[in-house]
Amino acid sequence: MPWTQQYDPFSSIPVSALVAAVPIVVLLGLLAFTRTRAHVAALAGLATALLVAIAAFGMPVPTALAAAANGAAYGLFPIGWIVLGAIFVYDITVHTGQFEILKSSIADLASDRRIQVLLIAFSFGAFIEGAAGFGTPVAISAAMLIGLGFRPLQAAGLALIGNTAPVAFGALGTPIIALARVTGLPLEDLSAMVGRQLPFFSIIVPFWLVAAMAGWRAMREVWPACLVTGATFALFQFLVSNYHGPWLVDIIAAIASIGATVVLLRFWQPPTVWRFDSDDEVAARSGWSRGEIARAWMPWAVLSILVFLWGLPSFKAWLDSVSSPRWEVPALHLLVFRAPPVVPEPRAEEAVFVFNWLSATGTGLLIAGVLSGLFLGLAPARIAQLFARTLWRVRWSLLTIAAMLALGFTTRYGGLDAAMGFAFASTGTLFPFFSPLLGWLGVALTGSDTSSNVLFGNLQQITAEQVGVPPLLAAAANSSGGVMGKMIDAQSIVVAGVATGQQGQEGAILRLVFWHSLALAALVGLLVISQAYLFPGIVPGSR
Repeated sequence: MPWTQQYDPFSSIPVSALVAAVPIVVLLGLLAFTRTRAHVAALAGLATALLVAIAAFGMPVPTALAAAANGAAYGLFPIGWIVLGAIFVYDITVHTGQFEILKSSIADLASDRRIQVLLIAFSFGAFIEGAAGFGTPVAISAAMLIGLGFRPLQAAGLALIGNTAPVAFGALGTPIIALARVTGLPLEDLSAMVGRQLPFFSIIVPFWLVAAMAGWRAMREVWPACLVTGATFALFQFLVSNYHGPWLVDIIAAIASIGATVVLLRFWQPPTVWRFDSDDEVAARSGWSRGEIARAWMPWAVLSILVFLWGLPSFKAWLDSVSSPRWEVPALHLLVFRAPPVVPEPRAEEAVFVFNWLSATGTGLLIAGVLSGLFLGLAPARIAQLFARTLWRVRWSLLTIAAMLALGFTTRYGGLDAAMGFAFASTGTLFPFFSPLLGWLGVALTGSDTSSNVLFGNLQQITAEQVGVPPLLAAAANSSGGVMGKMIDAQSIVVAGVATGQQGQEGAILRLVFWHSLALAALVGLLVISQAYLFPGIVPGSR
C-alpha cells in the first residue's frame, strides 16, 4: 500500500526533529555512556526507530519492517563483506609472519610513530578510500596500525580521524556523482566546488592527526612532514577535482602525498624519534633483504591493485553482466513517496537489493587474500581454515553492522532523517554554516557520504534558493561537511573495532573521536559561510 512521508507530524519542526532523533540518542547514548555491547545498542536503536517511525510518523508496519530488513541485508552485503575480506587479508599476513617484516620495513623508513601514522592513516588510507571507500580504508589502516604496535583503541581512533578529507571523492568519486544525479547540478561544477573546500582540511588533518596522538608539542617537531603530506595531497586534490573530475582525485593525490613524504624523509628527519612508552628499542636497520621486504608487501600490493580494478566502472559493469541478481524488496519498492520540499514533486523511492557478489569490493579483497595465501605457501585447506576463523571472529560485528544499517534505512524510508534535516534548514541566513552540519548528520546516520548526498542533496538545493545562497555551494557543503561525520558513524566505528580487536569497546572509540568530528564539522561550517558571504566568487560560474 503506497505511503507518503510526513516530516512534521507534530506541527512543530523542533518537536518533530527531536522525536525523530530519539533512535539516534538511544544508540549513541548506550554506546557512549554505558558498557552496552555494540550489537545490543544497535538492536535497541533499531527497535526505537521502528517504534518512532510507526507510532509517530505513521509508517505502515509492513513497510517499516521491510525497510529494516533491506538495511540489514545491505549491512551484511556489501559492507560486512568488505570488512570480512579486509580482515582476512590481514590475518593471512599475520599468520605467515609477513606482517612482522612489513612492520620492520616501515620502521626502516620511519621509526617515528608520528611519520608512520601520516603514511598509513592519512596517505595510504586515502588511496584505499579513493579506490574502494565504504569502510575499506578504516578496516585496512586500523589493522595495519595495530600490527605495527599501535594500541588497539588508539589505532581505531587514528584510522577514523585520518579517513576524513578524502571521503567526498571516495570510491572513484561516487559521492559526487550521486550528488550530481539527485540535484541535477553539473558534475564538473560540483567536483570543482568540493575541490575548493576540502583541500583546506587536507592540510589541517595531518597536523590534527599527529596532535591527537602525540600532543601539540610533539606535532610541532614534525611540522615539515605534516605540511608536505597534507599540502601535496591538497594541491593534487584541488587540481584533479577542478580540471579533470571526481573520479581519480584521491588516488592521484594519495600517491603524490606518499611520494612527497618519502622524498622528504631522504633529506629530513625529526630531531627526536617519538615512540610509545611500551615500544622496545628498534635497531637502526631491520636486516631484511629487499626480496623479503617485497614479499611482505606483496599481499597489500595485490590488495591495492585488485581494489583499484574492482573500482573501475567498466570492469565492475562487466562483472555485473556475468552475475548480479536484483530483487525488488516486497512491501517497500516504490511504495514510499518522498514529498516536497525534500523533492520538487512526490517521488516513489526505489528499494532494490542487488546481490552483485562478483563486482563487490569484498570479493576483490577475498581474492587478494586467497592469492596472497597461495603465494606465501599456504595450502588451500589452511586458507579456508583461516577464512572460517576470521568469519567467526567478526560474527558479532557483522550483526552490529546489519542492525546499524537497518536503523539507518528505517529512518530514511520513514522520513525521520528529513524531519531532522528541516531543523537545520530552518536557520535562515545562518544556513551556510549549518549546511555542512546537515551533511555531517547524514553521514553519521547512514555511514556513507554517498547516502548523505542522496538523502539531503535536494533539501540543500531548495533551502539555498530560499535563503539566497548558491545551490551549488550548499550541495557541495553537504558532501564536504559529511566527510567529518564519517569518523562517528556507527558503521565506521564497528569496522574500526573489528579491525583492532576492540569488539565491545565501540563506546570508547566513539568517545575518543566524537569531539574531533564535531570540531572539524564546525570548521567546515565557518569555511562555507565565509565562501557564501565574503568570497562568493569562489563558486564556479559566479561573477
